[in-house]
Amino acid sequence: MLDAAGHVDAPVYLRSAAKPFIAAAVIAAGGDTAFGLDGREVAVMAASHSGEPMHVEAVLSILNKIGMSVADLQCGVHWPYDETAAEALRREGAAPTALHNNCSGKHAGILALCKIMGADAATYLSAANPAQRRILEFCARVSDDDAATWPLGIDGCGIPVYATGLRNAARSFARLATLDDVSDADARALRVVRDAMLAHPEYVAGKRQLDTELMAATEGRILSKGGAEGVHGVGAIARAFGYASKVLDGASRARGPSSIAMLCRLGALDDAEAQALERFAHPNVYNRAGHAVGEIRVAL
Repeated sequence: MLDAAGHVDAPVYLRSAAKPFIAAAVIAAGGDTAFGLDGREVAVMAASHSGEPMHVEAVLSILNKIGMSVADLQCGVHWPYDETAAEALRREGAAPTALHNNCSGKHAGILALCKIMGADAATYLSAANPAQRRILEFCARVSDDDAATWPLGIDGCGIPVYATGLRNAARSFARLATLDDVSDADARALRVVRDAMLAHPEYVAGKRQLDTELMAATEGRILSKGGAEGVHGVGAIARAFGYASKVLDGASRARGPSSIAMLCRLGALDDAEAQALERFAHPNVYNRAGHAVGEIRVAL
């Protein structure tokens, strides 16, 4: 272990930070080859996207390839997180659909897994569904944990969400980065997801988002995936380590500053990259009048 702070073995619900491994479970089952999924589609399966047109098109493309429709998505509906995309819908007098849900790519991927396995797509949200069991088993393997012992909750989009220690989560991100210490089949699945995320970071989050900009700034050396309640996972490929963090109060405001500070401390970011990510490392705090009245700082 390179560094640690806090209770790193206490169970933490990884929320959307687990999405790369959920996507990899689909790939391990042959989802990419069975349906001809391209890199953008794989990346959006691992995404918490902003509901921009490119995201909607990629998810719809997955559904078309697996012979399913928007009606089969059970993730729920919300307005795009991207304000430009949301405003475009409002101007058109259109309402958002499940495609705009930030988790729609993950859900499309799980439906693809149901198709491959012959599992009931109508019950894909259930932890008892064979597709969900396969996902949990894959996630357990890459984190050296036991899915049978995991506390399971229900994520905001309705799927089962597991809790594991940050030590285990960091290990899984290290394996995603290095492809080491896993079976050949799992390594291949992780590689497909890793390479898709790094080649298409804009599909993993969206414009002006931390995950997208961190991967873009480091030009394929670092992969990044955040989750709700202040969770963040990072895989440093060149430095061969994984990092996972959890903001104790569940707020997202400390996620960027803490992760960037640790990546700098561990030598994974150079000065130019750190400068490019400055607005995430030291975000301003604004009052209701729109004036900058402070900034968030990290004390390591």
